[in-house]
Amino acid sequence: MASIKQVQITFDCAEPERVARFWSQVLGYVAPPPPEGFATWDDFDRALPPEHQGPAFASCADPSGVGPRLFFQRVPEGKVVKNRVHLDLRVGTGLVGEERLAALEAECARLVALGAVRGQLLPADDDNESCLGMQDIEGNEFCLD
Repeated sequence: MASIKQVQITFDCAEPERVARFWSQVLGYVAPPPPEGFATWDDFDRALPPEHQGPAFASCADPSGVGPRLFFQRVPEGKVVKNRVHLDLRVGTGLVGEERLAALEAECARLVALGAVRGQLLPADDDNESCLGMQDIEGNEFCLD
């Protein structure tokens, strides 16, 4: 039986390049090099027929090769309902109480400066530590955990 070796996470979005740049800054990811024979992605785009020009997709990847590749594809419809899948950014792992809240708030401030939107803080309870809901620049939900 085949075994899956890699995972790619795909985002539907209106502006693939913009969303890719946001997530690259959030995660420290990098854009892949342009296709062979092209100095830049813009050069590649200009080589396409006019009806196919314009960024229909973008991607970014963990430079260490450990994290999953993120792929962003343009779709005509906007986001309508809550995501069924979301990313948890593990910034508070091993931290509890006020120390965890401080780590979540510091990362939240950094991400808001990049264009993210702060959501609801879910305080710790008997089973879970605190986490903070957020949205990226196109409204996709993610959590600081």
